[in-house]
Amino acid sequence: MSTTRPPEAASSPTERIVHDEGAKLDFSASMSYSDYLGLDAILNAQHPRSPAHDELLFIVQHQTSELWMKLMLHELRAAIRNIAEDELASAFKMLARVSRIMEQLVHAWDVLATMTPPEYSAMRPYLGSSSGFQSWQYRCIEFALGNKNAAMLKPHSHRPELLAEVEAAWRAPSLYDEALRLLARRGLDVPADHVERDWTRPYEPSDGVEQAWLVVYRDPKNHWDLYQLGEELTDLEDAFRLWRFRHVTTVERVIGFKRGTGGTGGVSYLRKMLDVVLFPEIWKLRTDL
Repeated sequence: MSTTRPPEAASSPTERIVHDEGAKLDFSASMSYSDYLGLDAILNAQHPRSPAHDELLFIVQHQTSELWMKLMLHELRAAIRNIAEDELASAFKMLARVSRIMEQLVHAWDVLATMTPPEYSAMRPYLGSSSGFQSWQYRCIEFALGNKNAAMLKPHSHRPELLAEVEAAWRAPSLYDEALRLLARRGLDVPADHVERDWTRPYEPSDGVEQAWLVVYRDPKNHWDLYQLGEELTDLEDAFRLWRFRHVTTVERVIGFKRGTGGTGGVSYLRKMLDVVLFPEIWKLRTDL
């Protein structure tokens, strides 16, 4: 006796509904999911240069990180504009989103850390001098967060259109610069040389700036939105520190203390970045409260 079920009994009710609905759809004259997302371009943008199986992981991890950075820059730039225009509610939403994006970038290292040293060594000769050190989007993020360094323009000098983008971020007030200008507009005693200055110069901590933040933190009820801004900045730097730490540990785990492909000291260079504090007075005031 045959045990074959009739076609209508071979699938669940849910499967039949999906099949019936799918049969009704015709995307030949309209935009599809793949069209909207440009998936053909995205999914065909991976071009491994080595025969190593693990190179695809390396490429996809860095490409997805760059996509997250694109969104991060979009949100950071808008948040900076909104703070400059006293639109803090919108800025808070954007800064919170940036912190969540940083969490995604932190976890991306967990995937790359599954690559072992021999697996990386098999593909490294094919990378040439390419390095994450050359990411123009990352450099714009660093500059937007206030870590200004004119020497970091040089890795982008071979691409004039990208150099112009990075240089614009270098010349513009950072997120923290605009936060301090906001404090000054609210009547807090921010030193004049921190309200107007050469924005291309690295930020210098100031006791006067800390005192202004202390006024906010000692009376959060009367300075609630500024207090919230301080905490949004703290969240963001906290997440950024975690990203830097996972970067260092992943690189050390995979390549040890070899020099980076872009010519940096590798782990030794990245460890120096762990000491960079973006919003120093907001951290120091916690001791002095």
